[in-house]
Amino acid sequence: MLVANIMTTPVISVEPSASIREAAALMLAHKISGLPVVRQDGTLIGMLTEGDFLRRGELGTERKRSWWLELLVSPGKIADEYVRTHGRKVEEVMSDTVVTTRKDASLDEIVDAMSRHHVKRLPVVENGKVIGIVARSDLLRALARAQPSNDPVAANDERIRADIEAELARQSWSGHGLIHVNVKDGAVELSGAILDERERRAAYVAAENVAGVKSVSDEIAWIEPMSGMIILPSEPQRAG
Repeated sequence: MLVANIMTTPVISVEPSASIREAAALMLAHKISGLPVVRQDGTLIGMLTEGDFLRRGELGTERKRSWWLELLVSPGKIADEYVRTHGRKVEEVMSDTVVTTRKDASLDEIVDAMSRHHVKRLPVVENGKVIGIVARSDLLRALARAQPSNDPVAANDERIRADIEAELARQSWSGHGLIHVNVKDGAVELSGAILDERERRAAYVAAENVAGVKSVSDEIAWIEPMSGMIILPSEPQRAG
């Protein structure tokens, strides 16, 4: 899936000359937590987010330092902080370093960018102009659409078994064939052995995510690595 499939468009944005009051009202009206800052020709020059409003003179929340820390901070940095906490225009408060993405970027790329740069949204830019925006909420909607339905799907037991085994084979934790799968009328039974108790839940999740599965029962034995003791599940997990 690509950014183009989930991005929000058209984009609600704000001009750099707009007042902080106007920008805050716009964010509240549209229930959004960030605005791309664009010139009249659509060129992106910054981002304004809720975080930019946390330290404000009107709220009495400006950064406060002890006198000895104040001596270690350059006058220029203090002056810059004053502008950000008392400025009346968007261009005085916005962040001018913006992490962007492309419409043909993968979801893996944007999740990596969000995590690496600690941001919640990425403007989608083409030829220097903002054509969309992708936020965490867009990823949430994509996840909701991608989740399999709870409704039972008529499926061949052999295909279900093959799909579960294929998923287990792709996972390094699965024991390379130590977990066995049996399916009858859509009911899955997991058996075999694991060397780490945490693999039990992972196998269970792998099975329940396969289309056509009506229920999953866990009969997997845990082989304790240090002693070699075989421990069966005290209360087999079942889902239907």
